[in-house]
Amino acid sequence: MSVDTHQAPARLPDEELLTLDAHWRAANYLSVGQIYLMANPLLTEPLRPEHIKPRLLGHWGTSPGLNLVHTHLNRVIKARDLDALCIWGPGHGGPAVLANSWLEGSYTETYPDITRDAAGMARLFRQFSFPGGVPSHVAPETPGSVHEGGELGYSLSHAYGAALDNPDLLVACVIGDGEAETGPLAASWHSNKFLDPVNDGAVLPILHLNGYKIANPAVLARIPADELDALLRGYGHDPLHVTGDDPAAVHRAMAEAMDTALDRIAALRRAAREEGVTDRPRWPLIVLRTPKGWTGPAEADGLPVEGTWRSHQVPLPAVRDNPDHLRQLEEWMRSYRPEELFDEHGAPRPEVLDCVPGGARRLGSTPHANGGLLLRELPLPPLERYAVEVDKPGASTHEPTRVLGDMLEDVMRATAERRDFRLVGPDETASNRLQAVYGASGKAWQACTLPVDEHLDRHGRVMEILSEHTCQGWLEGYLLTGRHGLFSCYEAFAHLVDSMVNQHIKWLRVTRRLPWRAPIASLNYLLTSHVWRQDHNGFSHQDPGFVDHILNKSPEVVRVYLPPDANTLLSVADHVLRSRDYVNVVVAGKQPCFDWLSMEQARVHCARGAGIWDWAGTEDGSRAPDVVLACAGDVPTQEVLAAAQLLRRHLPHLAVRVVNVVDIARLLPREEHPHGMSDFEYDGLFTPDRPVIFAYHGYPWLIHRLAYRRTGHPHLHVRGYKEIGTTTTPFDMVVRNDLDRYRLVMDVIDRVPGLAVRAAGVRQRMADARERHHTWIREHGTDLPEVADWTWNG
Repeated sequence: MSVDTHQAPARLPDEELLTLDAHWRAANYLSVGQIYLMANPLLTEPLRPEHIKPRLLGHWGTSPGLNLVHTHLNRVIKARDLDALCIWGPGHGGPAVLANSWLEGSYTETYPDITRDAAGMARLFRQFSFPGGVPSHVAPETPGSVHEGGELGYSLSHAYGAALDNPDLLVACVIGDGEAETGPLAASWHSNKFLDPVNDGAVLPILHLNGYKIANPAVLARIPADELDALLRGYGHDPLHVTGDDPAAVHRAMAEAMDTALDRIAALRRAAREEGVTDRPRWPLIVLRTPKGWTGPAEADGLPVEGTWRSHQVPLPAVRDNPDHLRQLEEWMRSYRPEELFDEHGAPRPEVLDCVPGGARRLGSTPHANGGLLLRELPLPPLERYAVEVDKPGASTHEPTRVLGDMLEDVMRATAERRDFRLVGPDETASNRLQAVYGASGKAWQACTLPVDEHLDRHGRVMEILSEHTCQGWLEGYLLTGRHGLFSCYEAFAHLVDSMVNQHIKWLRVTRRLPWRAPIASLNYLLTSHVWRQDHNGFSHQDPGFVDHILNKSPEVVRVYLPPDANTLLSVADHVLRSRDYVNVVVAGKQPCFDWLSMEQARVHCARGAGIWDWAGTEDGSRAPDVVLACAGDVPTQEVLAAAQLLRRHLPHLAVRVVNVVDIARLLPREEHPHGMSDFEYDGLFTPDRPVIFAYHGYPWLIHRLAYRRTGHPHLHVRGYKEIGTTTTPFDMVVRNDLDRYRLVMDVIDRVPGLAVRAAGVRQRMADARERHHTWIREHGTDLPEVADWTWNG
């Protein structure tokens, strides 16, 4: 359907049109003022250079369109008493969202010093993109926001995540035409195939095409209208088109499109919820075409501005120094007729606020944008129900993630009625051994099904799509609106969301400093199918570097755990699912793994984060150990214990200490990370002067970076993944990267003073074993029997 602004139905009464236009003009005025002014907010005197900010920052081009959307959302929210949230994809249009928040009063309620009068307006203007002020983007500081939009591509997936399990919520999502060109946004159009019209809310995408990005035309704004319409219909939407540059005509057309879209949404919900219709809905979508920089300067310095890329940021860049620009700015701001919009004290006049809803219905006050207010404790079952029996270390094996799957099934079951827990992942739930969850919930799916399909469920809460970006966006939107979840992913491909998690970490770091932001459930990753057991898929699937990326980020937000067996994974999972305002990365294998610790021991060890495994070493406490064998990760732990067993056999008089690290941040100094150890603790665990051979799951230089300030760092030798991989046997992966048990024994001999001569024969046997391994796998295609059948007998 196209709503032509030249032939739009005159359903909007003239009086309502005037109040909508007044609100829109007020928001535009406030948006311009934030970009330019630091004084004289109501233009009660002629503009002078000293009223202008010394540095002009911000984005005008998208702001008029965002103000239009906000104004019309206000109208329908108030008229229909809607519970609504808006995701502002062009988040760099911060002036618009701040302006509307100030107009509706939610900004003053959040920040009482920014009053709704001339003094408060002056503070609103001055603080924008100013030292000690607020960012130019729709940031965590902005009431009503859950999406910054600094990095484009994630608005639509965030919107769908917010709508999941929120059956009465309308989530409007403004998508900028630049953002619409990104890969993550393109994939997220498919989210409508997962939205359950019975249990989920509705998403209303508003594709705002103003023609240009920073310097280039926008693709979707330049393709023929019928081609764009066909594209959006192909995605499964029912588009409504609003196009124009005459404000009155656009207001009428936008009101008509909003009413039509919401009527359709109501009808689709009614059909699914009351009439039992199971066909996948074709949800409405609005395509809004208005000029970039609409109502701004038509030209500057003889060049066109409005409707071009030149209006993207600051249309008049030299206002302090250029009298013509200063004159144009004053004419521009006075064109909104501020004396009609604000009274003599600077407060918005009643007619300006006539369309604004009240209380929590205001977009800046919705609790869905402050999800911690809605968050409930997750009903986690007792871990003893799933714990594996460990009579003695290494006597049995389990697949850690399969054990975790049993626990997650019960979490799914316990949240079946309240629907506030989701498991997301890129088509890998069963591959990652978590398929037990299907006993409590199937996989969300609204498209057609075939007889061979398994576990597809219109009302399912397991989310699978082969787009890590979409999974991440869904989960972020879900968490930010007050729910819980877990993202399961192959370790190597977590990198696809490096940038997205970076944005989320920044968001969390800022919200921790905002007392009005209630804590939300942590973003939890389970990285499995990891580097050491991707021997079948090969080099392309072997990358443990996501941990390095995470540990570069804000220490108060990020946590990384490497549980070495099933019970420690259960303990870590229980901890991260209870936590708030963190990004937790848990790396755990899905292949059979030795059980080292009982549930009670696992709890104590995980709480400690790093500790000595007395039963694995040979020190007797009468003196310092000769060497420390440290490990982090399931495969490195096994190799360290195998090395310790070899040392026990071949060098029985050597005092060996075995240290296992679950919480990698423990290696950092306490002043650098809340989980870090003091130097006293670190030296007591690793010794200040004895060789430490550290077998690490990932890239070895990370451990050096974390521990470089420690007294014993010159004695620290780390083995890990060195970017040497291929399709081979499991043990060959560790041999190729010098992480194997034989190499670790050789490292001990090379680094403990006096052993090089006394243990030369042992070292030679270890080197021979590695050669024997190479010959064996090339002949038999399997690992040496002494490796494949190895058990711990310490």
